Amino acid sequence: MYKYSMVMSWSEEDQAYIVSVPDLPGCMADGETPTETVENAEIIIQEWIETALEDGEEIPEPHLFSMPV
Repeated sequence: MYKYSMVMSWSEEDQAYIVSVPDLPGCMADGETPTETVENAEIIIQEWIETALEDGEEIPEPHLFSMPV
């Protein structure tokens, strides 16, 4: 199982949390709470990988992204 870094932010416009997965272009999810957003992102990551495999695409290796404190 791959463990990809996620970047979460709050969208005032959508009134929702948004997660993007930097290693997987276009892979994003949203939710009403941070927990729901991560759960939705885990589903979308799996779907992204399944679609890429069906299309014969190479799956990017996860990278560790860190934010300065």
